Amino acid sequence: MSHAQRLSELNRQIMWHRLIAVVEEQAQSLIRTAFSPIVRECGDVSAGVFDIQGRMLAQAVTGTPGHINSMAASVKHFIRHFPIETMRPGDVYVMNDPWLGTGHLNDFVVTTPVFHRDRLLAIFSCTSHLTDIGGLGFGPDGTDVYMEGLSVPFLRLFDQGRLNETLIAILKQNSRLPVDAEGDVYSLANCNEIGGRRLIEMMDEFHVDTLDSLAEHILAASQAAVLERIRALPRGTFHYSMMVDGYEEPIRLAAALTIGAQSIEVDFTGTSPASRRGINVPLIYTTAYTVFGLTCAIAPEIPSNAGSLAPFRVTAPEGTILNALRPAPVSARHVIGQMMPDVVFGCLSHVLPERVPVEGTSCLWNMMFRGRGADPFSITVVTNGGTGARPNKDGLSATAYPSGVKGSPIETVEAATPLLFWKKELRAGSGGNGRFRGGNGLEMEIENRSNDPVELLAAFDRLHYPARGRNGGGNGARGEIYLKDSARALAGKGLQEVPPGTRLVVRTPGGGGIGSPSERPDALKARDAAHDVLQAGDAR
Repeated sequence: MSHAQRLSELNRQIMWHRLIAVVEEQAQSLIRTAFSPIVRECGDVSAGVFDIQGRMLAQAVTGTPGHINSMAASVKHFIRHFPIETMRPGDVYVMNDPWLGTGHLNDFVVTTPVFHRDRLLAIFSCTSHLTDIGGLGFGPDGTDVYMEGLSVPFLRLFDQGRLNETLIAILKQNSRLPVDAEGDVYSLANCNEIGGRRLIEMMDEFHVDTLDSLAEHILAASQAAVLERIRALPRGTFHYSMMVDGYEEPIRLAAALTIGAQSIEVDFTGTSPASRRGINVPLIYTTAYTVFGLTCAIAPEIPSNAGSLAPFRVTAPEGTILNALRPAPVSARHVIGQMMPDVVFGCLSHVLPERVPVEGTSCLWNMMFRGRGADPFSITVVTNGGTGARPNKDGLSATAYPSGVKGSPIETVEAATPLLFWKKELRAGSGGNGRFRGGNGLEMEIENRSNDPVELLAAFDRLHYPARGRNGGGNGARGEIYLKDSARALAGKGLQEVPPGTRLVVRTPGGGGIGSPSERPDALKARDAAHDVLQAGDAR
């Protein structure tokens, strides 16, 4: 290899890392300018750069798998609606189609073509969650997608720099938080603009006019690295299933994972039919979290892009809860969709028991509160349960895995609402016992200090079916939610009210344990006692 060739290879690797830095700045810009608390405080976003074929070249480290891995597919839909030859400088496109975007209407996807020296260079795309877009709100009560809020088809947000004021007016008119909704859309467009500027600076610095060579290098190297990991695995088909609460009735999630020479396929045949309520999952979101689980177990150190995702294939029969068809309600699709890594890890536990954790809480315990009295408000409070124990470590307490979204700061919630947190602490002993324990959930007491009832749009799971342990490890604790004054249990899903002056108690689930508790190392037992993570019965 000549000196020039070596330098070219070195430059490509440097530019690849620089591209990841560019999209990370893109994501941070989105977070710092967003209006919705779930974005600016919790990081419920995605950001990435694509070549002009719609192939994802780099994603920001900041972001959620449900946004990032679904956005990886959605940009090609943008190109289908806005062909490359029709794109112009100053164009910005937007949509929130659940089946072509990120699985529900609250997530807006904004996509921007970037031009350099009058030539289309790349496409930037990003996603964030808008707190309120009308309809019944961010909850599972709808019986079709039309009830769940404003649906925006593929439209131009900016047409050669001119704002689509009609679209903004419609959005504001349909939202309970019109200022926040408008501001969040502008923050999405802004972060793509910043990403484009940084990309052009990089191109000028390295004296290149096109991303073609870099794109082929990134995608080929990434795919080859993943295929190398796959070829090292034993061939075969491996099965796993688990039960979760569902809405009207329990839901069975079943998978067959097939490892071949050049690919891994996950088929969800045997999974329960779609629900009448809004916990259904479009296939694009099912795929996003399934592939994330595969990546975590098989190739966690390889950057996520179209090349590294190519060897994975996900299927589910049409009409099942994991491939719900339009116009099924999908608002709370995360409740079921975020269980996918647990199912994948269950399949892989037959061949990679040393790499995969046991079941955890998995789905976010988002508390959507809404006030309709003299001082109306709407806010999503992100809370989490415990993760499952790992093969050689305890699970993580109060951690949002697999979503990666941070918990909402109490101060932010109390400043914007009449809610007062009297307690927010780890729920001792909620993690399953074992050689390695599951992570603990949270225990919270939240008082409604207003003079009017506060609505809770509940969308919780694992109240009836806990995270299961493995190899003698105990199950995690079930979740609980009730009114403290009356001890009246609330349903895990559906619109309910917290009366004035009443305290709501929320106890999030714990993760499952691995191995027999009798094998727990003495050092870990001493740590448990020192940090008071066990209930009295467990300590004995």
